[in-house]
Amino acid sequence: MTDHTVKAFTDQLEALASSVAQMGGLAEAQLADAIDAIARRDTGRAESVVGGDRRVDELQQQIEDQALKLLALRQPMAGDLRETLAAIKSASELERIGDLAKNIAKRAIVLNREPPIRLTQSLARMGGQTLGQLKLVLDAYSDRDAEAAEAVWRQDGEIDEMYNSLFRELLTYMMEDPRTIGLCTHLLFIAKNIERAGDHATNIAEVVYNMVTGNNLATDRPKADTTSETHFEKKA
Repeated sequence: MTDHTVKAFTDQLEALASSVAQMGGLAEAQLADAIDAIARRDTGRAESVVGGDRRVDELQQQIEDQALKLLALRQPMAGDLRETLAAIKSASELERIGDLAKNIAKRAIVLNREPPIRLTQSLARMGGQTLGQLKLVLDAYSDRDAEAAEAVWRQDGEIDEMYNSLFRELLTYMMEDPRTIGLCTHLLFIAKNIERAGDHATNIAEVVYNMVTGNNLATDRPKADTTSETHFEKKA
């Protein structure tokens, strides 16, 4: 981060970046705990995630307040302005990841009342991939690393492919045994929430890339979610 003639300006920018890093760490922990609550059937951990969402929201508000104060008092230009706006945008994406983690945790509580199902392990693998992407993009933000951010952006399709595979597996499971429809519906929503968390990590990657370079990544993101195109053949 560039030093400024007015040291207080540098301190404010650093404090803003530190708040984003803190929020990112909390959102990452929330998502990890929500996914772990499914894999380990840990209702207590799931309830902790639901209760912890308020802190994520508070940090977003804190970041917005810091950024608005900086904009009003310092009127940043060029790179400093991108830094400030990137903090606001990243905080918004992290808040949505926190909401998704809470949604996953709520469904985990319901799932844990039912007999275990092997497909929860597939969810855990997909969740691990998403968490890996989130960690990488948070590191890219802290390191101001445009190349690392672009790498995260390009890997978004991997999570989509895992979601596509799980989506079809769950549908097959439901068709083979209609008694599992309610349970599998919860798993479908959880899988979609994990996939959406990956999308928000990719959004942060775009923000980081612009913050560092002043340029935008290509408009067409490499997506691979084909679930909306799923077709079923009628049996004779």
